[in-house]
Amino acid sequence: MNAVHPEVWPHIYAVLGIVAVLVLFLRLIAKSWRTPLLIGINLAILGCAFMVYFFRDPERSTPDEPELVFAGADGKIMSVQNVIERNHLKGEAVRVSIFLSLLDVHVNRAPISGRVIFCDYFPGKRHFTFLEKSSDENQRSEIVIRNNRITCLVTQIVGPIARRIVFWVRLGQGVQAGQRIGMMKFGSRLDIYVPAEMVQEVLVKPGDFVQAGLTPVIRLKPESSPLQETIAPPDAEEVIPLPPITETEAPLAAEEAEELE
Repeated sequence: MNAVHPEVWPHIYAVLGIVAVLVLFLRLIAKSWRTPLLIGINLAILGCAFMVYFFRDPERSTPDEPELVFAGADGKIMSVQNVIERNHLKGEAVRVSIFLSLLDVHVNRAPISGRVIFCDYFPGKRHFTFLEKSSDENQRSEIVIRNNRITCLVTQIVGPIARRIVFWVRLGQGVQAGQRIGMMKFGSRLDIYVPAEMVQEVLVKPGDFVQAGLTPVIRLKPESSPLQETIAPPDAEEVIPLPPITETEAPLAAEEAEELE
């Protein structure tokens, strides 16, 4: 089922407002209302249709596989790199970068199940998102999700065209893999960071197309089971046999007294 996210309504109102202003302007230079209205109606239909298509929000069912990290956005894999993430993971991480075009679904989803331990917005520049420095310098939001296996950082990055990013989670909220967590409007980039020591295999390569909540991008190492310690029995102590008990008959004092009498 292809639903439309409520975020579409402000943009539809904006399209209708712009078209109305354009129709009034055309009426000033036209001889009648006919031509301006025809142009306005066609532009309104096209503009609203594009907004409905852009803000589509299809229902998806994410597989229940804890060893997989799923794509957080629809789009094309731009790069897969080992980087140093200093703020949240504080060490070497595998970063999977996804570029969203204007035609992709722009609703973002959680790559893993867990609890949100950090979420915040950071103002910044508007470099093209294919540049490496855009990860650190561009306007962005950061969402950190942790479970009993890994900590995963999701970064929504704004480019020159995209003007707004939103996230719909709050600190301490529990999320499921594939759950909607935010949206990036009119093209942008989403990065997923996973600790390198937890990665068994990267399942995608640059140029692959992925879908949020459906396409696995990383396979985690198997969860290690706790070691079972074998407790050795204590050394058996040498049992020293007790000497046999010999019964001795001691003469009773009373009996001796009677015999003497």
